[in-house]
Amino acid sequence: MNIAAIVEGHPDVAPALVSRGHVTTYAELRRQVGELRGGLTRLGLSPGDRVAIVSANNWFFVVSYLAVVGVGAVAVPLNPASPTRELARELGVVGAKVAIIGPTGRPAAEALDRDALGVEHVLAPERVGVEGAEPLESLFPGPSAPIVERADDDLAVLIFTAGTAGSPKAAMLTHGNLRSNLEQIQEHPGRAIKADDVSLGVLPLFHIFGLNVVLGLSLYAGASIVLVERFDPVAALETIGDHHISVVAGAPPMFTGWLGLPPGHGDELRQIRLAITGAAPMTAEAVEAFGQRFGVTIHEGYGLTEASPAVTSSVAAGPVKPGSIGVPLPGVEVRLVDTDGEDVLAGDAGEIWVRGPNVFVGYWDSPDATAAALSPEGWLRTGDIAVADDDGWLWIVDRAKDVIIVSGFNVYPAEVEEALAEHPGVADVAVVGVAHPHTGEAIRAYVVAVPGHVLEEDELIEFCNTRLARYKCPTKITFVEELPRGVAGKVLRRALR
Repeated sequence: MNIAAIVEGHPDVAPALVSRGHVTTYAELRRQVGELRGGLTRLGLSPGDRVAIVSANNWFFVVSYLAVVGVGAVAVPLNPASPTRELARELGVVGAKVAIIGPTGRPAAEALDRDALGVEHVLAPERVGVEGAEPLESLFPGPSAPIVERADDDLAVLIFTAGTAGSPKAAMLTHGNLRSNLEQIQEHPGRAIKADDVSLGVLPLFHIFGLNVVLGLSLYAGASIVLVERFDPVAALETIGDHHISVVAGAPPMFTGWLGLPPGHGDELRQIRLAITGAAPMTAEAVEAFGQRFGVTIHEGYGLTEASPAVTSSVAAGPVKPGSIGVPLPGVEVRLVDTDGEDVLAGDAGEIWVRGPNVFVGYWDSPDATAAALSPEGWLRTGDIAVADDDGWLWIVDRAKDVIIVSGFNVYPAEVEEALAEHPGVADVAVVGVAHPHTGEAIRAYVVAVPGHVLEEDELIEFCNTRLARYKCPTKITFVEELPRGVAGKVLRRALR
């Protein structure tokens, strides 16, 4: 079944989306998506074609996403705040035939060399004014096209991720992957989203947490979602109060942002029925403080892009165990293994391996990386280390991979190092993650300058900002004479940390 069919069957008058104050019912959403499917079909889009969606969280993104996958094409959500260089690299990797550009993505999109990238069509709302783009309005209204039937193993989405190892790659998620994870989440005890729930849609939709756990799950359940393009603690409280938000999912910095507000702020949070965090660890102290101040229990979970993304949840019968990521979702197998791939003894730490219909089929055009991430038996090697108690509850204790998590986003050091190394004054560079009170981790770079070349910290940070999304760039650069390396020449990141 095509994942786009999740909007089918819900009451016509039920609200589906709230975007920029405008309410879209399920009947209206189905009509709009059907018309855009027709327009994309007339444009020549075929099943399997890749379509980039470069937009913030709004109606525009949702309708485009559902229409793209609905015609059998492959949606590629990309960060609209990416600089042109990063956007071009990602478009080139996936071979996008069409790029749909929202207002936030305009600056980067206008500077793209579309002919060199092979992008045949750039679509944008006329009011956005992307030079050379075809007006998206020209595809509406018109005859509606039916949803194209897809098999469970047909590709639906490509999501760029730091991966379980190496530089960023596009994870291939099928229609079956995405749908099965929605079913698994809904079957988890106490986790179900109800049709009368209203979700806060502030997690970026180019991130799998926002795309499938927030947007996908809300539409699958027939609930409504209030789309928010950027998080501000005070404005978010107003949104929660005005729209009677009952479900909030977010990375830890969102919840700690509310904790940082002065006393007397935050009464709106008391109406939340279900609060979920993931993408990065949240301290037990912060969870306890949030509960005491606002009367809301924050439930932690664990997932990764390659698992569509949810693997475990602490939303279950019985009391929450502080610091635990909970237990596996129904239909998801989890093992803790040693370095030889054998199950560890009870109470010992081991790498989390995951298997289930939600586990991805591999990385786009990266067979070696796919083989490194997936065992021959279909186990996903996550690179995260955990321990389990007698009840099967899991605790993350370490990461075997070097990935840095900034505000819930994965950043792989190699990508940042590669960008900084392009500066003519950089002779050597290494990047590590360091603790940060607001973002969980921040990026610190250690740089060896070319002899005789004077480097400035701000100069290098700005240089990086022209090549990578801002959250991937260092907030601090330390200049050193040399980097610590092992006997094989590998940088000793632990020594730098």
